This record gives sequence, C-alpha cells and structure tokens, in this order.
Amino acid sequence: MPAIADEPRAAREGAVDPGATDPTQIRNFCIIAHIDHGKSTLADRMLQLTGVVEARRMRDQYLDRMDIERERGITIKSQAVRMPWRGTHVLNMIDTPGHVDFTYEVSRSLAACEGAVLLVDAAQGIEAQTMANLYLAMENDLPIIPVLNKIDLPAAQPDKYAEELAHLMGIDPSDCLRVSGKTGAGVEPLLDEIVRRVPAPVGDAEAPARAMIFDSIYDVYRGVVTYVRVVDGRIEPREHIRMLSTRATHELLEIGVISPEPTPSPGLGVGEVGYLMTGVKDVRQSRVGDTVTISSRPATEALPGYQDPKPMVYSGLFPIDGSDYPALRDALDRLKLNDAALVYEPETSTALGFGFRCGFLGLLHLEIVRERLEREFDLDLISTAPNVVYRVQLDDGSEHEVTNPSEYPTGKVAAVYEPVVKATVLTPSDHVGAVMDICQSRRGSLLGMDYLSADRVELRYTMPLAEIIYDFFDQLKSRTRGYASLDYEPSGEQAADLVKVDILLQGEVVDAFSAIVHRDKSHKYGVSIAEKLRQLIPRQHFEVPIQAAVGNRVIARENIRAIRKDVLAKCYGGDITRKRKLLERQKEGKKRMKMVGRVEVPQEAFIAALSASDTASKGSGKKA
Repeated sequence: MPAIADEPRAAREGAVDPGATDPTQIRNFCIIAHIDHGKSTLADRMLQLTGVVEARRMRDQYLDRMDIERERGITIKSQAVRMPWRGTHVLNMIDTPGHVDFTYEVSRSLAACEGAVLLVDAAQGIEAQTMANLYLAMENDLPIIPVLNKIDLPAAQPDKYAEELAHLMGIDPSDCLRVSGKTGAGVEPLLDEIVRRVPAPVGDAEAPARAMIFDSIYDVYRGVVTYVRVVDGRIEPREHIRMLSTRATHELLEIGVISPEPTPSPGLGVGEVGYLMTGVKDVRQSRVGDTVTISSRPATEALPGYQDPKPMVYSGLFPIDGSDYPALRDALDRLKLNDAALVYEPETSTALGFGFRCGFLGLLHLEIVRERLEREFDLDLISTAPNVVYRVQLDDGSEHEVTNPSEYPTGKVAAVYEPVVKATVLTPSDHVGAVMDICQSRRGSLLGMDYLSADRVELRYTMPLAEIIYDFFDQLKSRTRGYASLDYEPSGEQAADLVKVDILLQGEVVDAFSAIVHRDKSHKYGVSIAEKLRQLIPRQHFEVPIQAAVGNRVIARENIRAIRKDVLAKCYGGDITRKRKLLERQKEGKKRMKMVGRVEVPQEAFIAALSASDTASKGSGKKA
C-alpha cells in the first residue's frame, strides 16, 4: 500500500463528532468516471489521507465489498463513506460504478450529492462513459471538478487531455487538477478544492424530518439496513419512523454513519448521510427513492424520488432443480433490495418449468445478477437467451408487448416495433472506417461525427438495441485494437421487418428455443440453432427432424439419425429376398415407433443451447 509522506496531522486529529455536524461544514460529493480510470484507487487514497481507515486494515479497492467486484476489478455498487477533513469539515463521498450498465447507480448518487469529481485517465483521455457521466452531472446542475488521474504513468499526457477536457467543459486547461491515485500526489489539494467549490447542503433543521432512501442491503442477522440522506429535520435513535409510500411504521433500533464501517451516532441532521436499522426482515417495506419521516411529527409531502429504470434486456432465469423455485423467489426479493434496477415476474415454460422473467439494464447486469444469485444464495440456474422488448400491432388494431418470444401473437401482423438506442463511439481517427463499417452492418444510421482533437473522433449512431446486446462491443474492440469506447442510451423505437423463428422437434414447437430476429438474419439463426441441437440431443430409435420455421415455412432442417440394430447379422445365408424381408420389417417397426415416440430433450441440452454465458460474457467488465 503506498505511503503518503505528506499526510497532514490535522486530517487524523480533531475528527468531527459523527452525527453532530453543522450543515455548513458538510460537503456531499461523488466520483464519476469511465470504467478503469481509477475511481476506487483515488477513493483508497482519500480514506488513507483522512485517517478513517487504519494503515493495517487498508487494502486495495477498500470500498468494493463484493468478491465479484474485486475479481473483475470493477465497481458494481455505489458506496458511501464519511471522512473528516482538517478537523473542520465532513466529506461524504460516494464512489460510483463506471460501466454503462450501472448508470442508474450513478444517477442515484448524483441526486444525493451537491458536487461531482469528474475523473479522466491521463494516459487514455476522455472516453464515451466519461461524457455520459459529465452530461448526467450537468443535468443535475452540480458543480463539476475536472481531475486528471494517473499522472505518474510513463504514457500519461496530462497537457493534451487537459486541453480536451477544457474544450468539452468550456473551462481553462489550468482548472483541471492533476492527481495520482496510486502515489497520493495531488490528493490533498483536491480535497481542499472540494471544500472550496462544492456547496454545503441546504435544508430546514426545524421542519419535520425528511430523509431520502438511496440504497438498502439485507443483513441476515439485523434485517434490512437502509442508507439515507437527510434533507430536513433530524432523526434520532429509538424514534418511530414512517415510510411515506408504504405507510409502514418501525422503531429505529440504530442510526449511524458509514466511516467506512457502520458507526452508531446520536442522530443525523440536515445534509448528513447515514444508515438506519429497524430489525425488519420484510424486504418489501424498504424501497429505494422512498421518504423516511418521524411518525410523531410526520412530514406531509414526500421528497421527489428517483425515476424507475426501464429494463433494456430480458432473460428468463430458471432453477435447474424445480424444488429451488421458492429459494429463487426469496433470493430475487433480497437482491432487489440491493439492486433497484432489477425487475422480475413469474414465468412458466413447458420445457424449463417454473422460473422468473427478469429485466436488466444490459448484458453485464444480467451476468452479474446471475452470478450473485449462484454465489450468494447457492442456486444452480439456467438463463435463456437475452432479448429486448418488442411492440407488435395486428391487423385488427390490437397491440401486444412482447418480452418473450412465446408471447408473440398468432394473428396477422401489421407492424413490429423494436427499441433503438443512441450510441456514441469514441475512437482514434485511424479506425473511423472500421467503426462505420461495423455500425452499418448492424443496421445503424449515422447521426453525426465530431473531432474532439486531431486524433480522436466521436461518432453518433442510431442503432437497434437487439444488434448491440450480443457481440457488438466485442467486435468493436477487435476492429479498433481495443481503443474504441462505447456508450448508449434509449432513444425510442422504430418499425422493423422482424419475424419469429420457431424450432420444431418432430413437428412440435419447443417454446424455449424460439427467437425474434430480423428477417435477413432468420435463416442464419435457424441453421445455427438446428446444428447445435443436432449435436446435443441424443439419437433415438427413430429418425428425428429438427426444423426452424418462420410461420408455416421451414427455413432450415437437420436430422438426427436413428440408432439401427444390425438385423442382418443373423442372416448368414440365402438369397437377397430374405435380407430384404428383414429390412422391411425393421422399417415398419421404425415407422410405428416414430408415430408414438416422443423426443425427450435432456436438461444438459437445454443448458448448453440456451446458456447466455457465451453471449453475456462478450459484454464483460471491460465494456465501456
């Protein structure tokens, strides 16, 4: 762990009493950046410099609590921490994720802060998610402190990227602070600048208490732990609190601050960030975005909550062992508490049994949720191939929302609408041709192109979401030698020539293998899934046809050959008529068997054919 030589003694001494702070001394801020630009490392140095974490307990990525975060080197959950500074101020910092799939975490963090530190890697420069987070902070009217990180790297070009940032934000290049999260250089001036430029929180200390829930976790022993930001009034232990949306009332057993471990305090006042414990085990009684007040003197008006995130990708989650269905339901309830962007509802599949249709913000979100369910709750799951939400209009004027191919209506279709996104790609100017080629091959239409500097280009495209969620990012990185970065946001819907491809085994549709694809790609999908199933399904005593069909038209076919007994083995003599008689009898038996026989698809074949891992992994933690 790097030692910070110039660590001021005042940072460790005179720590402000937790929960008893004048609002004018509080500064609430968050760190926003593109993935892998050093947010968590900078947060480590701040924890070390302010003395809230002892040197012997310090470790890399201190605020990343989950094993998955530490293994992948990415931040998935925002983490709040309270730090004393100079003995006069309290800094409440939120370390946010950088991945596009977790933008909802960033938006909630920005709503709980009065300022933001925009971090840019001095060796990589501005990336797509940097700009997305910058615009998000601007929409919240927050003061933004631009910071260039990793200035200690040999490849760092702080002067060049300070010019880019200055051009983007309309400021002077000298306004960009320069720090090294690894060595601690420049971190102390940054904390002083935060105190100077971030405004103190505003609220009425005499008004009825109002606090916004911005996150929650479930503790096996202590129940639901709620993280709040107090806006008005004051909340103290042993008071009865009320949730304004659910009207539920609970006794407050413990209240405190996160510094960075939970520390009990005598109460929380205006502008302070902390946690509440009531011992409640029902996870449905604590909703992110709800307002907490005191039941003896309740507030009448709730705080403006968060906008509910709209799922971008849907996938079915089914337990391999059907008896695990109740355990999966409880696990999703608890995970929803910690991940407000997760949406789910019960679903039944004739092939896979009982499970849940889940909505996610992207493929990495899907992958992380599935991995957390398997690790934290010891479940074995099958996830169906991810797909987006379609709107289907029939000739009779009715409309259907389709999140699952099995819901696709059977009547005559007038139009199908698919979601589109506005995609932003930042790439070196040498790779513009390759980026345009891959975007156009995915049905993208160019909106505009800007040169941020002589060698960096921003390309803006409108693209169907279904074209992005599989291997688009993987292809983009391959064609640009890893230099391009991607960000996207929802941008409505468009009419498209889409069809439903059904997979038939011996003439019967298997709903779990159906998919909605563009007509031009339907044949390719049908051929690939039929070939995959031919290799996975064991041979029967009769021939089994595997067909891919659009409506009544078969577009691809594979045959699983029958297992044949050598009926001629006992025929060691005689003429050809004797052999023919035996073969004809076998042929008749095969025909009768085919009429009454059923094809049982083994569970292993479903897992292999439907597993989303081969596609989801392409949206891995390295995604922009």
